[in-house]
Amino acid sequence: MKKFFVLLTACIGSFLFGAFITANDTQKPLTADMAEIAAHIFGLEFTPAERDSMLDNLNDLRTDYDALRKIDLPNDIAPALYFNPLPAGFKMPTGPSSFKTAPSIKVTVPANRNDLAFYTVSQLSELIKTRQISSVELTKFFLNRLKTFDPKLHCVITLTDELALKQAERADAELKAGKYRGPLHGIPYGAKDILAKKGYKTTWGSAPYQDQTLDVDATVIQKLEAAGAVLCVKTSVGELAMGDVWFGGKTRNPWKTENGSSGSSAGTASAVSAGLIPFGIGTETLGSIVSPSTVCGTTGLRPTFGRVSRYGAMALSWSMDKIGPIARSVDDCALVFNAIYGPDGNDPTVMAAPFQYSPLASLKGMRIGYVKKAFESNYATRANDSLTLQVLRNLGAELVPFELPTGMPANRISFLLGAEAAASFDELTRSGKDDKMVRQLKNAWPNEFRSSRFVPAVEYIQANRARTKLINEMAIQLKTANLDVYISPTYAGGNLTLTNLTGHPCVVLPNGFNKQNTPSSITFMGQLFEEGKVLAVAKAYQDATDWHKKHPEL
Repeated sequence: MKKFFVLLTACIGSFLFGAFITANDTQKPLTADMAEIAAHIFGLEFTPAERDSMLDNLNDLRTDYDALRKIDLPNDIAPALYFNPLPAGFKMPTGPSSFKTAPSIKVTVPANRNDLAFYTVSQLSELIKTRQISSVELTKFFLNRLKTFDPKLHCVITLTDELALKQAERADAELKAGKYRGPLHGIPYGAKDILAKKGYKTTWGSAPYQDQTLDVDATVIQKLEAAGAVLCVKTSVGELAMGDVWFGGKTRNPWKTENGSSGSSAGTASAVSAGLIPFGIGTETLGSIVSPSTVCGTTGLRPTFGRVSRYGAMALSWSMDKIGPIARSVDDCALVFNAIYGPDGNDPTVMAAPFQYSPLASLKGMRIGYVKKAFESNYATRANDSLTLQVLRNLGAELVPFELPTGMPANRISFLLGAEAAASFDELTRSGKDDKMVRQLKNAWPNEFRSSRFVPAVEYIQANRARTKLINEMAIQLKTANLDVYISPTYAGGNLTLTNLTGHPCVVLPNGFNKQNTPSSITFMGQLFEEGKVLAVAKAYQDATDWHKKHPEL
């Protein structure tokens, strides 16, 4: 009986994410031979009698699958099961939110206005607030740069110039009338084109969806509009949030345009790096903020899972998708995050927690962990990361050796992403429209979606149970080490996969250049919902260096 239910659930993988081997004619009844083939695929063995016994059940289940597939399940309908990143005994942060930035410094319009391209949000905000420049002027400036350099970078899917100018005019009129919405008032920005905006295409970077329009404004876009920001562009996204290749080409790295910008927040990072927008919104499921920020030399914040509403955003993995800013500095990321975090009533995974941010005068008394095994491994940017450790010591931090959990190999349960993505795009796969996607390689989505149809429901659930163990082990490691934050090489040591599964926040920022003369990065990690502390420590490091002030020459 136990074996039967294991195979039964395995074979109903299509109820969640799997598939079943059938004859060419899908109307033919399933046979014992087919059940044997399926059992081998799932790594199971059954006697001939056991296979015969289950045939009626399996044929009944296939009828259920057929009925299920007739139900319209658009991408924005989430499963009834929600991922919760909180470990056992976790206490949510309490108290009021508090947001303090560094004291304002005098900012003037540069003699060469092209230098505005690389001003921070804080600097541009001061220019607008003091009326040295209007939002309309600034918006036209960045729209012109987008039009000028996009043919070289392929970072634009849709310019929202008509909307942008209306929003900029409103920002100027409000300021003239004495209404100031805050530091994002009148500031141009871009949004990754998996975020919906009424009246404009939301293509998800994919050929089958390149004419898609959605009658909704993503919550993040709504919140930024409420903060006074000006949407100038829907930036390129690797097809269905993978990589830097989309239906319009390959998004390029401004530092070395023969290279891609990585992804999938490809256009956002490329455009910010090139000075085409002051900041942009990216998303991350497994590296899509961290990787392009690294390659393009920008600063990115990947918030805690459940911090920012994903309403109006394409769903790739309901249990791993996160939304965050990409900008020129840590302080800019904090400004943007302060505008977009918090519940909206539309994304049930978002939890209420305060955001408390204040720059640190020094790092004295701060316990900063470093992933010792990763830093001591042999990888390309080890020298840059070692210098980062020294800067932190010089700032007064106590560096504490720290090791990630080893009892649960995160890479062995990362197939969760593929399974959820296959469910998100089940209709695309079954309709055959996945053949229209640009990338058709073994490691591209079409093949991943098809392969993930064979993830048994039991293994999917077991992997999530193992994920619970991983979350609890990570919590124990952090509590035992008594750290304020920890740092990790961006790619070495497995931190990226592990923390995307556990939902922890990170800040990634430039810390030098590699042998190809393109940027390298370091990653600052924090406890769940402690973005403020991670940002403050990362800012202290960034203020002691000038890597974020360097920019490519186009």
